[in-house]
Amino acid sequence: FVNLLFCIFQLKVIAIDEQLRVIYEDNVHFDKDLPEFKTQGGVYIHSDKLTVTSPVLMWVKALDMILEKMKSSGFNFSQVKALSGAGQQHGSVYWKKGSTQILKNASSELPLHQSLKACFSVSNSPVWMDSSTASQCGALEKAVGGAQQLASITGSRAYERFTGNQIAKIYSQNPEVYAQTERISLVSSFAASLFLGAYAPIDYSDGSGMNLLQIWEKVWSVPCLDACAPGLEAKLGCPVPSHSVLGPISPYYSQRYGFSPDCKIVAFTGDNPASLAGMRLQEGDIAISLGTSDTLFLWIQEPTPALEGHILCNPVDSQAYMALLCFKNGSLMRERIRDDCASGSWDDFSKALSSTAAGNHGNLGFYFDVMEITPEAVGIHRFNRDNQKVSGFPKEVEIRALIEGQFMAKRIHAEKLG
Repeated sequence: FVNLLFCIFQLKVIAIDEQLRVIYEDNVHFDKDLPEFKTQGGVYIHSDKLTVTSPVLMWVKALDMILEKMKSSGFNFSQVKALSGAGQQHGSVYWKKGSTQILKNASSELPLHQSLKACFSVSNSPVWMDSSTASQCGALEKAVGGAQQLASITGSRAYERFTGNQIAKIYSQNPEVYAQTERISLVSSFAASLFLGAYAPIDYSDGSGMNLLQIWEKVWSVPCLDACAPGLEAKLGCPVPSHSVLGPISPYYSQRYGFSPDCKIVAFTGDNPASLAGMRLQEGDIAISLGTSDTLFLWIQEPTPALEGHILCNPVDSQAYMALLCFKNGSLMRERIRDDCASGSWDDFSKALSSTAAGNHGNLGFYFDVMEITPEAVGIHRFNRDNQKVSGFPKEVEIRALIEGQFMAKRIHAEKLG
């Protein structure tokens, strides 16, 4: 069984046998291994500092590269029974009219990125770090009766990175580009499409991070679709359970790499739902992922969607849900403080943290290099034990203030979710 993860700065692959033993692992780092795309951290941050995108062809080329690495290592593709994966949530891919035929008939003599280079109506995909759709978010909430009503329908109030608002922006700014678009994929369903040789459906769990899916009925919300762009339902296709078998692998992979034609493609999902599934969470469990963004998630049976956090369809059990809190200023913020206060060394960072007392003698900090999601705030704000704002801390106090502040925020916001 082979699993792929398209995250923000790299593509990872892992293969396991029937005993769940890892038999192969590798990755392609976008900045380092694909320097021709000139990304930083796998993305382009535009001049407005709000728009953040990634080149779609970079993702395709990374897939070509990782499969060639597997082939060179002697990996036996013919033994693979099933293949699935995950993609960074909220990124979206826009297929140009006629692309389905190109995808279906790609020549196995060519790397896939060469066949698909003219297939995308938007060459740089909006990704989860994008925060340029404030006006579209306001319009969507207004159209359905307010932020809480939108959360009650879709599991979340309007968020700037969510796909419905990104589509609304593309439609309003480039209606001709929207008109040229035949299909809109999430990063997960886009990656599945590459293996299927056809447009893969969006799964319930990743689809519930779009502000478009009715999380109770598992169908697209017509008022939400209409508020974003005309004719949108046809461009999204029908959503499916996250564990659906979509069909056999495309002949391209059998001919180029030797996959068995019987290899099954299982629906790809978002990276956050995949984490819940992969960690085998059960009802009542809480998990924290410390990544580029930090996430806290838990299995929940009877959610109460609120103005903070997200309720997504559960990827393991379509009748259950997962609650999710996302903090954009995660490891990137920790790495910056590590560089500023510990000479770029995690060992020195850890020593400084250990040298200070829990509670930091009342010194507290909130560290948001970019506009935070939970809560909506930006900037670095330091307070001493007398609750007075200060301009700086000694290095070891700074390190503890960062770590304690990040974890207290997780606890406080998680308690609100129950």
